[in-house]
Amino acid sequence: MSSLSRELVFLILQFLDEEKFKETVHKLEQESGFFFNMKYFEDEVHNGNWDEVEKYLSGFTKVDDNRYSMKIFFEIRKQKYLEALDKHDRPKAVEILVKDLKVFSTFNEELFKEITQLLTLENFRENEQLSKYGDTKSARAIMLVELKKLIEANPLFRDKLQFPTLRNSRLRTLINQSLNWQHQLCKNPRPNPDIKTLFVDHSCRLPNDARAPSPVNNTLLGSLPKAGGFPPLGAHGPFQPTPSPTPLAGWMSSPSSVPHPAVSGGAIALGAPSMQALKHPRTPPSNSAVDYPSGDSDHVSKRTRPMGISDEVGLGVNMLPMTFPGQAHGHTQTFKAPDDLPKTVARTLSQGSSPMSMDFHPIKQTLLLVGTNVGDIGLWEVGSRERLVQKTFKVWDLSKCSMPLQAALVKEPVVSVNRVIWSPDGSLFGVAYSRHIVQLYSYHGGEDMRQHLEIDAHVGGVNDIAFSTPNKQLCVTTCGDDKTIKVWDAATGVKRHTFEGHEAPVYSICPHYKENIQFIFSTALDGKIKAWLYDNMGSRVDYEAPGRWCTTMAYSADGTRLFSCGTSKDGESFIVEWNESEGAVKRTYQGFHKRSLGVVQFDTTKNRYLAAGDDFSIKFWDMDNTQLLTAIDADGGLQASPRIRFNKEGSLLAVSANDNMIKVMANSDGLRLLHTVENLSSESSKPTINNIAVAERPASVVSIPGMNGDSRNMVDVKPVITEESNDKSKVWKLTEVGEPSQCRSLRLPENMRVTKISRLIFTNSGNAILALASNAIHLLWKWQRNDRNATGKATASLPPQQWQPASGILMTNDVAETNPEEAVPCFALSKNDSYVMSASGGKISLFNMMTFKTMATFMPPPPAATFLAFHPQDNNIIAIGMDDSTIQIYNVRVDEVKSKLKGHSKRITGLAFSNVLNVLVSSGADAQLCVWNTDGWEKQKSKVLQIPQGRSTSALSDTRVQFHHDQVHFLVVHETQLAIYETTKLECMKQWPVRESSAPITHATFSCDSQLIYTSFMDATICVFSSANLRLRCRVNPSAYLPASLSNSNVHPLVIAAHPQESNMFAVGLSDGGVHIFEPLESEGKWGVAPPPENGSASAVTASPSVGASASDQPQR
Repeated sequence: MSSLSRELVFLILQFLDEEKFKETVHKLEQESGFFFNMKYFEDEVHNGNWDEVEKYLSGFTKVDDNRYSMKIFFEIRKQKYLEALDKHDRPKAVEILVKDLKVFSTFNEELFKEITQLLTLENFRENEQLSKYGDTKSARAIMLVELKKLIEANPLFRDKLQFPTLRNSRLRTLINQSLNWQHQLCKNPRPNPDIKTLFVDHSCRLPNDARAPSPVNNTLLGSLPKAGGFPPLGAHGPFQPTPSPTPLAGWMSSPSSVPHPAVSGGAIALGAPSMQALKHPRTPPSNSAVDYPSGDSDHVSKRTRPMGISDEVGLGVNMLPMTFPGQAHGHTQTFKAPDDLPKTVARTLSQGSSPMSMDFHPIKQTLLLVGTNVGDIGLWEVGSRERLVQKTFKVWDLSKCSMPLQAALVKEPVVSVNRVIWSPDGSLFGVAYSRHIVQLYSYHGGEDMRQHLEIDAHVGGVNDIAFSTPNKQLCVTTCGDDKTIKVWDAATGVKRHTFEGHEAPVYSICPHYKENIQFIFSTALDGKIKAWLYDNMGSRVDYEAPGRWCTTMAYSADGTRLFSCGTSKDGESFIVEWNESEGAVKRTYQGFHKRSLGVVQFDTTKNRYLAAGDDFSIKFWDMDNTQLLTAIDADGGLQASPRIRFNKEGSLLAVSANDNMIKVMANSDGLRLLHTVENLSSESSKPTINNIAVAERPASVVSIPGMNGDSRNMVDVKPVITEESNDKSKVWKLTEVGEPSQCRSLRLPENMRVTKISRLIFTNSGNAILALASNAIHLLWKWQRNDRNATGKATASLPPQQWQPASGILMTNDVAETNPEEAVPCFALSKNDSYVMSASGGKISLFNMMTFKTMATFMPPPPAATFLAFHPQDNNIIAIGMDDSTIQIYNVRVDEVKSKLKGHSKRITGLAFSNVLNVLVSSGADAQLCVWNTDGWEKQKSKVLQIPQGRSTSALSDTRVQFHHDQVHFLVVHETQLAIYETTKLECMKQWPVRESSAPITHATFSCDSQLIYTSFMDATICVFSSANLRLRCRVNPSAYLPASLSNSNVHPLVIAAHPQESNMFAVGLSDGGVHIFEPLESEGKWGVAPPPENGSASAVTASPSVGASASDQPQR
């Protein structure tokens, strides 16, 4: 079909849609195969219309077209099968099995057998992989996330997922243009032609000397929108060109030509995907073999292997973990029913003055920041109902303030908070005041809140504040009564941009990015909406917001849908969704009180719901439905137009109430979260274990071990209340754990003896632990969900099972001709625990964690791999450190080495990615640190590690690196020291050196929230440091976990791993092959108490470098 014929089909589709021929539209979409309507497909999946789902898909692909298509059809048919089993409709399930699923047996007969065996179970949830399957609605929603990713990655759907950008009624416009032309060709045109048919060309029958106007607005064809009107071709018509508004999206850039993030066709598998799954679908073990050419590495040989690595297999279909920013977490789970809205009043907090703005911490989801009408700032732990911090307004340095500000404060000393907001990682928060000032605080957990920056930002009030990252640099954007928008460096306070062009005070700002284009929307009190790029070139658009007064804008959580909420001076309120491609209001939501008593505030959550405070209640809308969904009065007592704020997960909703109160609403997930935090808080308030003074320990000398390969960004953190004493009068003492009764520790059961544990890691789900032994065998322990362990998470209170598949096979690395005991082992785990990539001196192996089967082997030595790290955005890209000192950037899917990085002189011992700075940090046995840009893989900086004076180091001592939760600072671990470095300057911010007489460090790692550093030593001691200042807070002595028979046997930890959600849980792998897991006593809830800051010192990232620590700074070991 020609391109013009294809475009005609699109015009017909638009016409049919405008005329509400819904069934015909989708029939034409399917028959033509030109446009895949994802919204229609989603609706049909949600409704379970499986026949229509497959029929619609058949217009675009067939089951056996490619691996993506195969997996799409398999997931749909598997869901249909499970739903029949769930209804106990065995005949229907058998029919689906035979007619629909049998086709997949040729690709994976073992899987088909397993699916068939589900018929024998009374409840298919007895199958481990399906144990988390919930209800039908949630299962469909979770499956749909994966289907959308597979469709977007399927090359057969390329260019079929985006409907062309057309003006409204484009087909009508073309017909009108044709009639206009025909009329102008009439020999005797009539002034008011009467056109009654399109079947024949138009011709005026009666003569008339006057030229007639074009029949552009002929009622037969219907009126056209003004912006889309087409001017008459003749010069005498009255319809002159109407300038079209610039689309909200069109001014940014042309559509990106960058393909969808790498997604490989995945394995059809029994376990349904996790919610966050599906950036990279699974790879079938039985994929047809494909030979790939060698990469640019000499040792990359041709082989038969699967295409691509799956990132997402094996989690139960109804698994609903709490997710946080920084996870490469895919789509957010959407609510499917109003029951999932936070409607229960779970907490009522008394702030003391009227709340004006609130914001939940992006990571610790129960921390609520509040700003009030008298300038107070409050920080609440909602779970425990505890106010952690309360600060009144104060100018930090009046001498640096402008004279207008000083005059304003004298005239009107009462200052209100207009906005509080957390930075994306929760390490900073900003406060915008009604007088000139913006204050930024750094937050270090618990009550630790410190002054960071004070900016005299605007003349008059600062009406809004937001964080953004233009050019990958964290900035603060503000707007104010002086009609300007300003952008400030969040680290230094230096002003980067000033945007001028509004003719009224700027009321709100909404920074965002699309297709790598950073921009800012702003609204002013005259109702104008403008958009700005970070180029000081002026506003790109100029629109009027409904209500033409106080308007705020916000995107949905996934950044794809733009909304605004505004109130007019007459009290009329509006929430609308914008069509960015048209620059027009797409839909207006109904249900506001006719006269709102104040400016309405709104928020969005879960890519699904809108909420607004109006008429003494909270009103909710489904984003796809303009009618009011429900309204809640929160048991009464709300303000007329209450302030509202969701937490990131949408499980909690803070609402301002009368009498300076805040009500926190919760759904079932929110109630569980609050209950968990409350229990932790009550446990941590109990008496602490015995704190004793620091004692001298003799040093022992043993060989230096290898390092662990855990390069994850562990940001999925369960909120924990930090209850550090601020009473400086109390004498702080180091917490010593010397007896088994003083902590919870557990040696994991052993079905197989190994000589030593070389690598150790918790799975990302937190319910298992994986070890790599020095003999190249992997060991996996899993905790089971039962009455004593309702969550199934790892715990030191209950032993796990050492797990193996029914086949009994082991995950064993290729060892080539080398002695595995002498090799440098390494491994890396995919983000959803489906695959582990591992090496022990031989080829790199890719294992399926469910079956233990070897999916592929590649890169035979020499050189041998010594460290592995997955790229945080693309699981098919792997950084591989080599024993020849190079780093190879390898694309698994195309079997090609993309880049070879050279900068070290000895083998690579550490790799860590920052997905905020887009860099890779490497470390080597040469004690050198290098920073590489991940866009072009150029080396940006390098530095040799500072070895403490008086310390000697072995020739091949490992240096490990791990990024802090803020993704800007990183931990360096060497046998002689711990150090914190800032990445952009590669500057050592803090160092803890090991005394010359003490045992060397064997390994160290951040806790999952980066507040602690767990460190193991060759004398079998384990120390817990506060990461803020690298000061020791707790020491676990060998006698607390090693039996007396091993106390003098040189058994010691070689590796240490932190739990991905429980910040006080860690595990160690020992030189005798044992694995121990540790937790503090339940009565403690944490490892010791942080030492008080010395001389008001700030955190490790702001303190001056300290190489030779004093005796007071470093307790002797």
